[in-house]
Amino acid sequence: MNYLISLGIGLGVGLLYGALDFRSPAPPAIALVGLLGMLAGEKLWPMGKTLVAGWIS
Repeated sequence: MNYLISLGIGLGVGLLYGALDFRSPAPPAIALVGLLGMLAGEKLWPMGKTLVAGWIS
């Protein structure tokens, strides 16, 4: 199942790149910044959920 999710997300990002007319593969520095953003987003998501849950209760 993880492979299908990863494929779906990859396709979505590929469509976004195409819509923005962004060159792929990106130069190494841009690719690393993108990976950093992905990792930060992955870590920030649980923190954001906890923060919103605290505001709601």
